[in-house]
Amino acid sequence: MPTVTMNVNGNSVSAEVESRTLLVQFLRESLRLTGTHIGCDTSQCGACVVHVDGKSIKSCTMLAVMADGCDVATIEGLASEGKMHSMQQAFMDNHGLQCGFCTPGMVMSALDIVKRNGHKLDEATVRKELEGNICRCTGYHNIVKSIQAGAKAMGD
Repeated sequence: MPTVTMNVNGNSVSAEVESRTLLVQFLRESLRLTGTHIGCDTSQCGACVVHVDGKSIKSCTMLAVMADGCDVATIEGLASEGKMHSMQQAFMDNHGLQCGFCTPGMVMSALDIVKRNGHKLDEATVRKELEGNICRCTGYHNIVKSIQAGAKAMGD
């Protein structure tokens, strides 16, 4: 079995994995980082979004061996010194979650949206950018509001 070594949320990790192990499985099962969710197994829902070398990816579409040597960021790595990231706080303040299942992927996607589009996001941009993320509980209104508020807070 191959050994993978990567930096996950600022920590170097190394483990043997089967070649067919998906990154999402490695994160959840080997590292016990269960904030990254498996929602569909077909890369349609976005619940498994993480950042690999600064880019937003659906971790159910990437093998763990492909992340060897990479920097991986998950929802668990966002909080700092016991304080939520401003995007996480915005989701909480603006009721951008309901059951919470899609929330980690939404937050990770939101950070990528801000990185690529800046801190002043209009509703149309956010809605277009979220096309790869599915929420089965909300009408996206508060999610969009949360992302806009989080983007603004990140720019302040």
